[in-house]
Amino acid sequence: MRTITGFHCPGCGSQRALHQLFHLKFLSAFRLNPFMVLSLPIILYALGLRVYNYVNETQYRVWFFYNSWFIYGYFGIAVIYWVLRNLPYYPFYLLAPTE
Repeated sequence: MRTITGFHCPGCGSQRALHQLFHLKFLSAFRLNPFMVLSLPIILYALGLRVYNYVNETQYRVWFFYNSWFIYGYFGIAVIYWVLRNLPYYPFYLLAPTE
């Protein structure tokens, strides 16, 4: 996306951040994509719940994953993050992935 539009997308730096997380370099991963790093606990919890339901043949659901306010709120935060990380002003340019 960066080469086409000149803007950082919300996912820019995610692959490099995951690489840093696998090497237990949490601060480096956070500098590359803080939104993804902060979203990982929610994603891992949802994935773990799916695995638990599959293994134990249950239908346990967490209520907030199925509410529209959670889905729209998460999408809204992603859009706000997308806009803020492309602003050329301090402290917003710190959200852009570092090289």
